[in-house]
Amino acid sequence: MTEIGKKLLSQLTAADATGPFVTIMLNTHVAHQEVEKDQIKLKNFAKEAKRRFEKKYVGHDWLAFQEKIDALLSSKEFWRTNATSVAIILTEQETYIHRLSIRVDDQYYVSDTPYILAIIKNAQFNYSYYLLGLNRDSIKLYHVDNKQINAVSLPEDAPVDLVTALGDELTNTGSTSGKDGQAVHGINTKDEEVEIDWLNYYQAVDTFFKDSFENAGNLPIYLYALPENQTLFKKVAKNPYYQSDIAISASPSQLTTTEIQTAVEKINSELTKKEIASYEPLMNKKFLDSLVDLVPAAKDGKLSHAFIATSNLADGFGEDPETEYDRRQVLNTLADDVLQNSGQVFVLDQKDAPDEKSLLGILRY
Repeated sequence: MTEIGKKLLSQLTAADATGPFVTIMLNTHVAHQEVEKDQIKLKNFAKEAKRRFEKKYVGHDWLAFQEKIDALLSSKEFWRTNATSVAIILTEQETYIHRLSIRVDDQYYVSDTPYILAIIKNAQFNYSYYLLGLNRDSIKLYHVDNKQINAVSLPEDAPVDLVTALGDELTNTGSTSGKDGQAVHGINTKDEEVEIDWLNYYQAVDTFFKDSFENAGNLPIYLYALPENQTLFKKVAKNPYYQSDIAISASPSQLTTTEIQTAVEKINSELTKKEIASYEPLMNKKFLDSLVDLVPAAKDGKLSHAFIATSNLADGFGEDPETEYDRRQVLNTLADDVLQNSGQVFVLDQKDAPDEKSLLGILRY
């Protein structure tokens, strides 16, 4: 789960996070005409949310919520986005804006708890890590977070290439003069000298990332490198954040934006497979798989993990627009209870859930 997703969920489910909450989920667009449609949709949702709010929370004033919505409607910055969708979560005091990379069911919610299921789903399978493009004599570093890729500017003393890293320590491939003025040739062959520089350079790269590089989030580092370069780097690497189990086996010397994006998609796919596989052993523990049992267990803090399949979340307003999604709200409250009690919640396609169950709660004991 991404750090920004974790932080927001922690804020929204904290003990002092009090409602009522108004949550609006919107798919967002870039084209001017589409943006105008998004703005109209937000206005309409605000009208419906007001009607529902005033009916449900007689002792509260809608004005604070309307002022926040009006501020968003008039904000050019808010509508200038390349995100797929956005979650707008309002309280009388706070405005939370969370951009998502998944499509959502355009909807609004008025409740004692914020609607967090889409935020949970978006935060899953979005990984933060570094991708190190490793050549024999140079490196480039990229930071990946929530599927966004950014090149990292390394400090001047970083071993960005062989000469910068080794300088005078590069092996001398020429001849030198002996005591008697006779030419003395090095005992290393050209190939041996290249191998020595190659090894020394990778040791310098590893030392930099182990001792000098500021990896504040303790993020893993994956390689984009030819197989032989991966093999040698793995032999010398002592950096605990370097992960050798996943890598891109290709030359990074002339990387294009498309190639980097493809590499990130491949790494994310491998990380997703590993994460899904890690869920299965949970089935060896005691579990519940019916909603009637899961709801009180979540409330009482008995669940360490809760899995909710997206098949439970039907799109649309339902047969009665006056009534919010009853089942969605029950599942949302269940998720909120699990998180408040320091458990974990997953919103997955059913094929990815343990034993392909549509609902599952793992008991702590």
